[in-house]
Amino acid sequence: MHFAIMLEPQQGITYAEQLAVAQRAEAAGFESFFRSDHYQSFPGPQDLPTTDAWTVLAGIARETSTIRLGALVSPVTYRLPGPFAKIVTTVDEMSGGRVEVALGTGWHELEHARLGIPFPPVAERAEMLEETLAILHGLWEEPDGWSSDGPHWRVVDALFRPKPVQRPHPPILVGGGGTPRGLRIAARYADEFNITDTDRGVIAKRYAALDDACRAIGRDPASIRRSAMIGVLVGRDAAELAQRRAALLTSFDTAAEGEAWIARHETHLITGTPDHFRAQVAELKALGVQRLMLQDLVPRDLAMIDLLGRELIARA
Repeated sequence: MHFAIMLEPQQGITYAEQLAVAQRAEAAGFESFFRSDHYQSFPGPQDLPTTDAWTVLAGIARETSTIRLGALVSPVTYRLPGPFAKIVTTVDEMSGGRVEVALGTGWHELEHARLGIPFPPVAERAEMLEETLAILHGLWEEPDGWSSDGPHWRVVDALFRPKPVQRPHPPILVGGGGTPRGLRIAARYADEFNITDTDRGVIAKRYAALDDACRAIGRDPASIRRSAMIGVLVGRDAAELAQRRAALLTSFDTAAEGEAWIARHETHLITGTPDHFRAQVAELKALGVQRLMLQDLVPRDLAMIDLLGRELIARA
C-alpha cells in the first residue's frame, strides 16, 4: 500500500500552509501530495481566500525533492487541453519528474459561474474529458505533425517541446462514479483509477466493473493502479482524537451541529486511534486498493501527519 496526503486548500489554506504540509508529509514518508483544484471556498464560509492548484504545485515542486505532486482532480472545464499539457509538462520539469495528472468533468456549478467559466451539461463535460485525454496522449506521445479534429478542439500539425520528463507521460488518474462511459474512459486512457468511497461493497463492485471495461478493449486490468481518496481523522488516544474532531467542526463552520455532523459523514472517513486506522487500511488493501489518498481534514495540524508517518507508513 502506498499513501498520499490530500488537502482541500479552498478552505482558506495559504500557499505557505500547503507547502508546510507537503514538506512535513515528505519527511513522514508519504509517497505523494495531492490538493484539490477549486476556486470557491467550501464547506463552511464561502468567502475564504483560495489559490490556483497548478501554481501552488509549481512552487511546492521547487521546495521538495522526493514527494510526488498532483491535483485531485483538475476539471476539464478550467483549462484548454493544449495549455494544460504545457502547464503539466512545465511542473514536471520543475519537479524533476514527480508530477501526476488527475482529470475529471467538474461539478461545482456556482464556482464556474462566479469566475465566468462555461459549465455545459454533464454529458458534454464527459465528452470534453475524453477528448482532453486523447489530446494529452497525442501531444505527449505522438510524433511531430500529429493532428486531431474532435467535437470541441482541433489540433493541427502539433510540435510539442519539451516532452515531459516522465516518459511516455506523467501518470494519468481518472475516477468517477462507475458509469459505463466513465469506466470506458478510464480503461482506455488512465494509468490509475480513483474512487472516493469507503463502502466495501461499492469498492469491490466498481473495481470489478473496471476489470470488465479493460477486458472489453483487450487491456490487462492489472495495468491500472487502484486508489481511493478517504477522509482521515486520527488521534493517539481518545482525548487527542476528540480535540481533532472539535477542530474539524470549527474549521468547517459546523460546530453548531456538533457530533451529528461527523456522524452523517463518518461512513466517508477513517477515524479513530492508530490500531483502528491500521485495521481499516488492511481491509481496503484486501479489496485491491493500492494507494490511499488520505484527505487531511485538519490541515493546519501538522502533528497528525507525523502520527500517520509513525503509526501507519512506517508500519505498513
